Amino acid sequence: MVNNNSNKFKSVFSIMIVKYIDYMRSMSLESRTAEIRLAQFDKLAYERVTEGVGITKELADEWGKIRSNETPNNRYQRISLLRRFSSFLQLHGIDSYLPKLPKYDKNAFMPYIFTTKEITDIFRESDKLHVHRKYLNSSKFVMPTLIRLLYSTGIRIGEALSLKHSNVNLCDGILTLYKCKNSEDRLVPLSLSMREICKDYVSYKERMNIKTEDDSFFFTSPCGNQCLRGSIADSFKIILQRAGIHHNHNRVGVRLHDLRHTFCVHTLHRLCEQGLDLYYSMPILMTYIGHKSLSATNRYVRLTEEMYPGILKNVNKAYKHLFPEIELNNETNESD
Repeated sequence: MVNNNSNKFKSVFSIMIVKYIDYMRSMSLESRTAEIRLAQFDKLAYERVTEGVGITKELADEWGKIRSNETPNNRYQRISLLRRFSSFLQLHGIDSYLPKLPKYDKNAFMPYIFTTKEITDIFRESDKLHVHRKYLNSSKFVMPTLIRLLYSTGIRIGEALSLKHSNVNLCDGILTLYKCKNSEDRLVPLSLSMREICKDYVSYKERMNIKTEDDSFFFTSPCGNQCLRGSIADSFKIILQRAGIHHNHNRVGVRLHDLRHTFCVHTLHRLCEQGLDLYYSMPILMTYIGHKSLSATNRYVRLTEEMYPGILKNVNKAYKHLFPEIELNNETNESD
């Protein structure tokens, strides 16, 4: 199999990294995130390792160091990937160290949920961003549309930045997402207002002679390059600061991904306000945001109750076994 990433990696591990990614794809395993993380590992190895393909304890320890503003889950996933890659090396007869997995509480991390006022402030400040002619590769150009899309649909930032114009059907108001986090494709509907915002964005790109062909990326810089996640995150930090949102939440701070969490909580709130039964609404939300099971979506029930106390007061006790995160109003309020 010819891999177009064969020249992407530069360290002594480059050949084996490509083989490992090919192996993951052959097994129908989600490889996009692994490829991004292995590119980071390759850069570290390129700077520190000159010979020998096996992973040493020293290199594994360096990779496993806690990064600034990193969640315990992200660190766990990084080390877990390196452990699997090291095991792959061993299967190919290469002596390689297997790093130990760190312990962490999967339920300890609490995302930041924006209030409706904060969302309004974020929209306002994103609209004020300007791109200087000297910085035509800046991501600021896309922020007003991108932030509204993330909040109104709940899609992941990686899914948004991977969109091409052929994936955005503005006539029917449908996004087509390919190879999502769980290696599945899915369709995401757009609201009428979001559809109009996207149309205005495309019209602006056309007036600026920025590519809008089917195979071109939907979110690009003014010079036509695909937006990078890091650049988007930096622009989002500027917006948060100008909006007066300075929370150092849960050590990792407020993140772009919290727009997805906020979408889920605000959506559940609206559904509860409309009187829609959780028994029916939770599976819909689960499918819409691309979760594989109710357990992944379940925590949003608790977050919704915490942000809107009493909103779940009419939930029938019979659903307790379906939504164990719920603390019903006539039961104890002890934390889970």
